Amino acid sequence: MFKKALPAVVRRYTGDEPRYNSRMPKIDKHPAGSFCWVELGTTDQASAKSFYASLFGWTPADLPMAPNEYYTMFTLNDEQVAAAYAMGEQERSLLPPHWNLYVAVESADDSARRAGELGGYVLTAPFDVMTSGRMAVIQDPVGAVFCIWQPLEHQGTTVVGENGMLCWAELNTRDPGRAKEFYEDLFGWKIGAAEKYPPNYLVIRNGEQSIAGIPPADAWDPKVPSQWLLFFRVADVDAVAAKAKELGGGEQLAPLSMGTLRLAVLTDPEGAAFSILQPPAQA
Repeated sequence: MFKKALPAVVRRYTGDEPRYNSRMPKIDKHPAGSFCWVELGTTDQASAKSFYASLFGWTPADLPMAPNEYYTMFTLNDEQVAAAYAMGEQERSLLPPHWNLYVAVESADDSARRAGELGGYVLTAPFDVMTSGRMAVIQDPVGAVFCIWQPLEHQGTTVVGENGMLCWAELNTRDPGRAKEFYEDLFGWKIGAAEKYPPNYLVIRNGEQSIAGIPPADAWDPKVPSQWLLFFRVADVDAVAAKAKELGGGEQLAPLSMGTLRLAVLTDPEGAAFSILQPPAQA
């Protein structure tokens, strides 16, 4: 996120992960350490609303934040799934359009403090988002950026396992070993090799749930900063990739099959990168 992502192609199998392969009930609260929200920073909010509404079937609703500023909340079947905001001048001067990944925590202040102790950087100190929750922006020791979220009135996404929703993430980093140490200490994740995955692919587990992976360092262009790449579940990767191009988006990685999965890496019309993932047919 915060930087334009490039694909890290790794063979993997997620057929044993029920969260991402079956319809799930509504979420009342995300467990600490789980991905709870995704948010697009864009240079053209109107374009983003049109693109993602057409691509994923999301319904946008604008919530006023300040004069001439609004936060777009996306829903899917009346459930909150994502959001978008217009990047300010300072952010635009530093970063391209990007997707932000949020991790649920019990205390934003404690987690931010701990991240600093572990060698990370607190880019934005904890602050209240009105009555919705408390957040901070963190950069890990190798350079990948993510957000932490302490929920109050806004828990984050309210369902999982649906097409058009986040279903996986990959941390593309030059130093998987350092990243493993940092995130295990910060969130209590268990990171390591797993059955049905290549031995050099690290799977991230939050409790009993596999939520993400870390490809081997040689799968990532060393000239590209470390970053998180988000995966959205779809029913037909080829159809969604073709539609993205029709809508003005781009294609960083054309649809291809990896084991039982099919995936592609796309960009929206403003350049924000994301991946789409088609689970096995029996899912």
